[in-house]
Amino acid sequence: MAKVVRAEAFQVDVPVETLRTDAVQQFVKQETVFVEVTTDDGLTGLGYAYTIGTGGSSVLALLKDHLLPRLVDADSRRIEHVWRDLFAHTRSTTVGAITSLALAAVDTALWDLRCLRAQEPLWRMAGGYKQEVPLYDTEGGWLHLSTEDLVAGAKETAAQGWQGIKMKVGKPDLAEDAERLEAVRAAVGERFAIMVDANQSMTAAEAIRRADAFRGVNLTWLEEPLPADDLSGHERLARSTGIPIAVGESLYSVAQFREYLERGAASIVQVDAARIGGITPFLKVAHLAEAFNADVCPHFLMELHVSLAAALPNGRFVEHIPQLRGITKSEMAVRSGHALAPDAPGLGIDWDRDAMEDLRVA
Repeated sequence: MAKVVRAEAFQVDVPVETLRTDAVQQFVKQETVFVEVTTDDGLTGLGYAYTIGTGGSSVLALLKDHLLPRLVDADSRRIEHVWRDLFAHTRSTTVGAITSLALAAVDTALWDLRCLRAQEPLWRMAGGYKQEVPLYDTEGGWLHLSTEDLVAGAKETAAQGWQGIKMKVGKPDLAEDAERLEAVRAAVGERFAIMVDANQSMTAAEAIRRADAFRGVNLTWLEEPLPADDLSGHERLARSTGIPIAVGESLYSVAQFREYLERGAASIVQVDAARIGGITPFLKVAHLAEAFNADVCPHFLMELHVSLAAALPNGRFVEHIPQLRGITKSEMAVRSGHALAPDAPGLGIDWDRDAMEDLRVA
């Protein structure tokens, strides 16, 4: 029957591979919350969610105290039913980051089971549109890097055949942001994509001002310029500039994405499978974006998102930020500037269980 007979949650803290800074924060560590689900037909699925330094223990407590006991005896094949049941059970804490992350750890485990049972990879089970997606690099664009380092990193990325680079913006001085962007554009030419990310650091007035200053750089998008709950500010900004506005990593429900798309406040959808509550709502957001003729460029989690972006006709980019190498046995495959979705059944992530155990939080 595929009935759940055991569900366990645990946390693994993965150190950051390199210093990562933006306009508002530093990536401290990846608190990775795992859910392992075993069914009565002998299969085990492993799902996960994450934070970038705080809150992991709260996600873990919600899972252990409320969600996993309710998951036992459920039919693991009825993923929509399970997701909705767990969402309703935690209604007093939804919509919000902690609950969405907890739901995502369960949901990705159930999708892992679904794919393992079918002996199919995630990219085919989720839609199967294509197997490879253009790749852009964020690792070489952090805010603390010098202009010289940014230029060197962008040139190296372009030489590898990758499609673009994302740079952090939000320096106190607008002129410094502009000079850094102009230096990179001059180094890589006009055909190389440059994205920028402000990490919710600006007011609407300042974002409009900076977007105007960045006009000559030919940006592919301006990401999270304002706090995510400033929908009207994003709407004003989008009307004032020709630079596409990207949002999504800080939105936690399908309805929030609908509001942005309906009001023309964003045109690039950066849904994050962990923060939206799993693969199930991720796909709903992606199909919603398709209905609005908008591209999906998922945030972070490249090892999972490569398969989801590949599944979609509107999956445009995968973001390169390697963070799981400390707990996996292999890396995401890259060919000719494209990330390749894995063909292995399940989520396609080759977990190193010994390394995970070494980093497991007691």
